[in-house]
Amino acid sequence: MPEAVLTLQALWESAGAVLAAAGVAEPRREAIRLWSDLEQTPTARAMLARAESVAAPKAERFLAAVGRRAAGEPIAYVTGWTGFRHLELACDRRALIPRPETEELVGRALALVRHGVAADVGTGTGAIALSLATEGAYDRVIGTDLSTEALALAAENGSRVGARIEWRQGDLLAPLAGEMVDLLVSNPPYLTAAELAALDPAVAAWEPHLALVSGEDGLDAVRGLLDGGRSVVRSGGWLALELDCHRAPLVASLAESLGWREVSIHQDLFGRDRFCTARWEG
Repeated sequence: MPEAVLTLQALWESAGAVLAAAGVAEPRREAIRLWSDLEQTPTARAMLARAESVAAPKAERFLAAVGRRAAGEPIAYVTGWTGFRHLELACDRRALIPRPETEELVGRALALVRHGVAADVGTGTGAIALSLATEGAYDRVIGTDLSTEALALAAENGSRVGARIEWRQGDLLAPLAGEMVDLLVSNPPYLTAAELAALDPAVAAWEPHLALVSGEDGLDAVRGLLDGGRSVVRSGGWLALELDCHRAPLVASLAESLGWREVSIHQDLFGRDRFCTARWEG
C-alpha cells in the first residue's frame, strides 16, 4: 500500500516503470498525463507540485488507473473524460473516443453553415452536436445514434455542458424523418472488419465496433448518408463527413453521381484526405 509520504515525483517514477514494462510508449510522459487528467489539473501545475507528498488514498487511485492503462485500456476510458475543442466530455466504452481529426470536421462544418438547423448523425459522446450548439448560432441542433447507450452518454454530456440538443435514437437518417436541415454532419463508421482487426489493440479491443465497422467495403454508412441526405438537407444546405483517407476518391465520385454539388475533399493536419463537404440543390 502506498505511504502518505510518497512524493508525486516518486509516484510518477513508479507508474512509469509499470507502463514501461507493459510496452507503453513514452511511459513517464504517459504517467504524468494520466495524473493530470485524473486530477483535471494542467500538466504544468502538476510539475510544480512534483516534490509534494501524496496522500495514500489518492496514490492508490492513481496506481489503480495506471494498472488499467498498462492493461491496454485507452487513457480517456481510464480517466473517464476527454477534451474536445473547448469542451470537457465524459467518455467511456459506450462511445468512440473523439479524435483531433473530428475537431477539424467541426471547424469545417461551422465555416459552411452557422445558422438554421444542424444534425449530427452517429453522435457518440455528443462531441460534434455539442460543439455545434455552443459555437454556432443554430436554431436547433439534433444528435442521433443507433446505440441507446451512446445516446445516454451524449445526453449526460449535454446536461453537463448546458446545451439544448434534441437527442434521437435510430439508424443513420431514420431519426430525421420529416426534418429539413441546413447542415448534416457525421463521423460515421468507415472501416471493414479486416481493417478493424489490424488496428492498435487499444482501439480494436476497447472501442465499440458499431462505431467503427460499416459493411464489407467500409462504405455502407457513407452511402446511406449521401443517398438519404438528399431528402434531409434543404436546398442550399451542406453535408460534411469524416472519411477513411483511402476511400476519399470513391466518396467524392459517389457524391457527384448522386447529384451533390461543390463536392470537395479536404486534408487533415497530417496531410491525409479526411473530409468531404458537399452542397445540395434540391
